[in-house]
Formats: sequence, structure tokens, C-alpha cells
Amino acid sequence: MTHVSVRRGLLYVSIAATAWGTGGAAGALLYRTGGLGPVSVSFWRFAAGAVMLLLASRLFDLGRVRGLGRIVVTGVAMAVYQTAYFAAIAESGLAVATVVTIGATPVFVAAGARLLLGERLGAAGLGSVAIALTGLVMLTLDGGSATFSALGMGWALLSAAGYAGVTLLNRASTDEPYATAMGGFVVGGLCLLPLALAQGLLPSGDPLASSVIIIYLGTVPTALAYGLFFAGLAAVRATTASVISLVEPVGAAIIGVLLLGERLTSQTAGGAVLLLAAVGLLALRERRDSSLPG
Repeated sequence: MTHVSVRRGLLYVSIAATAWGTGGAAGALLYRTGGLGPVSVSFWRFAAGAVMLLLASRLFDLGRVRGLGRIVVTGVAMAVYQTAYFAAIAESGLAVATVVTIGATPVFVAAGARLLLGERLGAAGLGSVAIALTGLVMLTLDGGSATFSALGMGWALLSAAGYAGVTLLNRASTDEPYATAMGGFVVGGLCLLPLALAQGLLPSGDPLASSVIIIYLGTVPTALAYGLFFAGLAAVRATTASVISLVEPVGAAIIGVLLLGERLTSQTAGGAVLLLAAVGLLALRERRDSSLPG
């Protein structure tokens, strides 16, 4: 695997999080134009992502799949956290599911990184995580109706645990990131296929519009984003990467305001500022620590 510097790793993870922020809008368009359910959208996302990376591997040397057992675990975990997230939305609504799932992930990652990888956050790092979670709550629960459900919370926490597992597993890996992502998409897609068939696999409506959206969804917020995220994990602490990933709802909020006509409130803006500030603080700390001797 090619060496990745901390600076480049931070850039990779930031680009991945920004790309993920466009995935929700693309998925919503696919619901509307293709009449697909959320599990079917996830299946097409994984399938298209795998095809895009396969094509890219034919054009560029992206490495070969190794560590089959780890790739299977990665793919199953990806399928689990995608499905559990949608189940959490069905039980508790989008806002609560997003806050619990995305908010619990850095907590799980921080605990797992400390126990399994020996990564230490320190007081400044823990403070940055707390600031990021505060910003996430402000950004996501602004003016929304919160529907609390014990079952919904359970699904959201399962989703967070699956995402945290993928992050920790690939932080400890030295395999090629794009090959890992491609293998994970194949396994995840196969896991989701039975549920997608039951939900309705083929899109309805305009086939050209649905195809364009699926290609975008598979290319930018899937193949590109996961490949860069896995590559960035080689150089960046797992907890730092998970907190940077919280930029995703900031990007989604910006798209909502600029393209979907959603309202920008002072609470939303304040939450976004807190999130970005926490990400900036952790990025500076990551670069500072990487420059220290020994």
C-alpha cells in the first residue's frame, strides 16, 4: 500500500465526508424518480460502487483484493449499518436516527481505538469530540419533531456500532483501500439483495434519470468516498477520522439550503460552525502530533 502522509490522510477523509453529504440528496432523488425503497437504493449504491471501482482498477493500478475474511466482515458490517440506519429512521424519524447513529459513532470508535489500537485522545481530543457532538445535535434537531423509540434507538446504535467496526477494522489494515472498498461493496450488495428483491429492485419512472442518479450515487459518495476514507485511515487516528466524517450532515444541510429550498436558521448555522471548528481542532492536533519525534 502506498504511504499516505497525515496531511493527505486528513484531506482524503474530509473529501470523503463531503462526498457522503451528497449521498442523501441523491438517494432522495432516487426515491422520488425511481420509486425505490431505502434498502433497494443501498443495494444499487453498493452494486454501482463495485462496478465503478472494477472499471477503475482496469484503467489504473488500484491493487488487488487481499485478506478475504476481513473484506467479508467489512461488507457484512456495511450492509448491517445501512439497513439498521434505515430501520432507525422508520422507528424514530430522520432527525433522531441521524443524531444517534452519527453521534454515537465517534464515541464507539474512541472507545474501540483506545482498547484495540492503543490510540489516546487526551483532554483536548475529548473536548473536540464533545464540541462536535453538540454541533451535530444543534444542526440535526433544529426545529424538527423528535420521535423517541427504544427500538429506534437500538437500531441506531447497531448502525453506529457497524460503522465504528468498519472504521476500526480498516484503520488496522495495510491492504489496498480501493480493493478493500470494492470487495466490501460486493459482499454488502449480496447481503442486501434478498431484502431489495422483497422491497422492489427495479426503478420505475424515467429509466434515464434513475440510471444517472445511480451512476452518481455509486461513483462519488460510494466508490470515491469509501476508497478515500479507507486510504485516509492509514494515516489518521480512527477517532479523528470518525469526527471528520461528521462534516457529512453539514454538506447535506448546505445542499438542502442551496438546492432544495430549505430554511437556514441561526441554530443550524451555529451547529455547523461548532462541527467545523471541532474538525479543525482535531486536524491541527493530528498534524502537530505527527510532527513530534518518536
